[in-house]
Amino acid sequence: MVSVNLGMLHYVLDHIYGAVMHRSRLGTPFFSKGWGGTQLALLERMVHDLFPELEARAQPPSMIQPIWRTIWESRTACLREGVFKTPCDEQLISALPPESHTARVAFLAPKLGDPQRMACVVHLAGTGDHTYERRLRLAGPLLKENIATMVLESPFYGQRRPMMQQGAKLLCVSDLLLLGRATIEEARSLLYWLDSEAGFGKLGICGLSMGGVHAAMVGSLHPTPVATLPFLSPHSAVVAFCEGILQHGTAWEALREDLAAQKVAMTLEEVRERMRNVLSLTDVTRFPIPKNPKAVIFVAATDDGYIPNYSVVELQKAWPGSELRWVKGGHVSSFLLHNSEFRRAIKDGLDRLEWKESAL
Repeated sequence: MVSVNLGMLHYVLDHIYGAVMHRSRLGTPFFSKGWGGTQLALLERMVHDLFPELEARAQPPSMIQPIWRTIWESRTACLREGVFKTPCDEQLISALPPESHTARVAFLAPKLGDPQRMACVVHLAGTGDHTYERRLRLAGPLLKENIATMVLESPFYGQRRPMMQQGAKLLCVSDLLLLGRATIEEARSLLYWLDSEAGFGKLGICGLSMGGVHAAMVGSLHPTPVATLPFLSPHSAVVAFCEGILQHGTAWEALREDLAAQKVAMTLEEVRERMRNVLSLTDVTRFPIPKNPKAVIFVAATDDGYIPNYSVVELQKAWPGSELRWVKGGHVSSFLLHNSEFRRAIKDGLDRLEWKESAL
């Protein structure tokens, strides 16, 4: 009985947090400027390029050359910040806001030892994670395990946020697809740099919530095996915006009015169905199984008010050989209380990879 009550408490906490963040009138809702017009149609075509039946997904990641500056260093570790031009193609760059053209990363690594006997994990941002700090706190203790961390600042977030955007509330539906596509390209290029330039012996990709969806996509599309670690993540953005708490923070009426301005009359229910169709492009079950599915570990919360349990199970079943772990809690409480479980999953996922052979 106690566990049931605690589970309900975690679930209610998610809804209280969601009411404050998404139902109040303290800020604008998601997609207050509508669908994104012709840009949405362009991005729908771009997202299709990621799917397995198209040869485009087999293309190697683009090479990047970050410019580094040291933030701090100790006897055993160093934190650097790097900037680089986003490796997206020109069509995608032209669709990105100018503020998002330059990517930023934090790179926390041990100073001692051979990188070929070390691992590095790229951490992607969840909704509302504008800075490096949360992910660096999660990853810092992994230095003792010879695991370095690279934290990517997402397009539309932090210093890459468009001037007119308030917080994490994207202005158009097209922005969500654009954020995802650019994040995937940047993360794949970072993994390629860590492999070919920095020389790390094992690599991983992880993220919480939205970052976990993107991590799953990157792990799926990357040409070599990487540990893939989606935490508190759905199989699709459909679940987050049409079924979970974020549906209450979505500007459904503005989306309906945007369609009406284009001479397309829809009820609010039909608008929701159109949203489901658009966001079905983010369904990770349509992506290829990663090169080493045994190095895929999902971590989900038992009482998540944002992500229903079936969604995580659906993705784990689509990738045979992967592992699904549960932590007791909701979306918010698990993020706060279960960092040790996330770190354990990172270490275990990396342990299931083979060390890269020396080029010598």
